[in-house]
Formats: sequence, structure tokens, C-alpha cells
Amino acid sequence: MDVQALARRVAPALDELGLECLGIEWVPGRGEGLLRLYIDRAGAAVTVDDCEAASREVSALLDVDDPVPGHYVLEVSSPGLDRPLFSAEQFARCIGEEAKVTLKLPREGRRRLRGRIVGVEGERIRLEVDGAGFEMRHDEVESARLVPDWEALGYSPKPKPGKGKRKH
Repeated sequence: MDVQALARRVAPALDELGLECLGIEWVPGRGEGLLRLYIDRAGAAVTVDDCEAASREVSALLDVDDPVPGHYVLEVSSPGLDRPLFSAEQFARCIGEEAKVTLKLPREGRRRLRGRIVGVEGERIRLEVDGAGFEMRHDEVESARLVPDWEALGYSPKPKPGKGKRKH
């Protein structure tokens, strides 16, 4: 199934609701797959009502077009703090932030990367990984997610009682 084509297909219906289709994930399963749709709202948080409205619109659209083979569950979600990045444009919106990226094929002996997004030109994405530059085309990316800055969000871990230096 072409999830990018499906995302382009549902985007106008979501746009009418003031929502953006960030991307779609397809998770096949035994007897029933999961179609996960990520939505966003410019300048505001996505609400439960937004997810419900999007689910109704997209369900109706999918019932007419029937582009998904077999049985599946439609899940509509906000991107969350560890938002997935589905396009080079989305990487560009997050320059300066840290991301985890899984490549389709290994490059320089690595398939999983974690680094700061330092630039995007067209479909080329530049990360700083372990102090060195790493450049890739978006079509080389299997999946990508932002890494939340828990400390900046005020959720830095507190030391557990009894942990730390041991007395001998």
C-alpha cells in the first residue's frame, strides 16, 4: 500500500477541518492491520474533538475509495512530543532539534542515527551525529522521530533515593 499517496488523498478533507495530515503509518497484522494517521493543527494543540472529526471524515472517505486491503483499524493521533517526521519539509521545520533516524539501508556502517538536524536543502537532510556531519536524501529514510528535550520540558530525571556512591 502506498501510504504517501493515501496521505495526499486524505489531506484535502483534513484541510477543510483546519488540520494537517503529517503522515500515515501502516502496521500490518494477522487478520487486521492498523492504519495510523497523524494530524496537526497550526498554532494550536490537537484536541480529542479534532481526532474524532478527522476519524469520521477519513473513515467516510476510505469507505468510498476502499484503498486499504482487508480489515483494519483506523487510529487518528496527534504527533506527540516525539513527533514522527514524514517529509524533508517536516525536518526543515525542526532544524536545531534532535532526531532518531532509521535508514532503509546502512550507510557508513550505520542504519540507526541520533543527531541534531542542522539543515535541509530540497530533499537533502543534514544531521550532526556524534560531532560529525551526516547527509542523506529523504528517500533513504525509513522512519524518523524527534527526541524530546525532557530537561527543557521540566521533566529531567531525579536521582532515586539510595542510588549513587556506595559506602564500603
